[in-house]
Amino acid sequence: MAVSLRLDGVQFRYGRKPATLHGISLTQGAGILGLLGPNGAGKSTLMRLLATLTTPSAGAVHWNGQDIARNSTPLRRELGYLPQAFGVYPTLTAREFLAYLAAVKGLGARTADARIEQVLAAVGLGQVADRRLADFSGGMRQRVGIAQALLNDPKLLIVDEPTVGLDPEERLRFRQLLTELGRDRLVILSTHIVSDVDSSADAIAVLHGGRLLAHCTPQALIARARGQVWACALADAELSALRERHPVSHVERVDGGLRVHVIARAAPTPTAQPIEPALEDAYLACLHLAEAG
Repeated sequence: MAVSLRLDGVQFRYGRKPATLHGISLTQGAGILGLLGPNGAGKSTLMRLLATLTTPSAGAVHWNGQDIARNSTPLRRELGYLPQAFGVYPTLTAREFLAYLAAVKGLGARTADARIEQVLAAVGLGQVADRRLADFSGGMRQRVGIAQALLNDPKLLIVDEPTVGLDPEERLRFRQLLTELGRDRLVILSTHIVSDVDSSADAIAVLHGGRLLAHCTPQALIARARGQVWACALADAELSALRERHPVSHVERVDGGLRVHVIARAAPTPTAQPIEPALEDAYLACLHLAEAG
């Protein structure tokens, strides 16, 4: 079955405080949507709205044509959610923990047993399922988090900052897992780490200050940044002054000094050369344009 998520002018504010989301509108089908933005951009607030943990102050969220504020049941049946602060019961084994959560989700015993084996295999924990969670690494616990989110075979999977605190090998394994999961469902991956979505996202949404700056393919975001990313050769002592004038997206040590990528509308130094942006360059250029007005 095709899946469709549509946001129409979604706003959110806590009481009388300034709004944390301002008129977010987008439409997204199956695949991986990378939700990028700095800390405080509104990503976690949007994730909570999509997970039906709160409701918009204005606007609407539609899942397969259904307004979830009026009827959240269809979405909740097809939702898997891994929040940023995911806790486990360390004295339980992975299998026991998943059995407990399956019961909370209302899965019958026979269905739950079969599904637990499937999700443990999917996240590569089948061989350690009877070890206590207290003995799991951070990456293994995150895989338990994905496993619990997959128990009901969701069509919408939301994961919020899933690689924070993971080592490079665990981050790579996690990204590969999400890529596989995005084949027949909508996976929304909220992160401020561009490399988490660099090679896997079908679409990118950039949030800043609660506003949607872009919603497009990674290639389209890169195209928007062409002509605004420059390679500069610098001495070490020149870097701080350059950072004060322009965003720097990449620093690499080379013979005789540094090679840096700089975001600027015009050449930031006399010897700067325009280069083809990477996705991280394009993301920072998108933010820079918003901040520069």
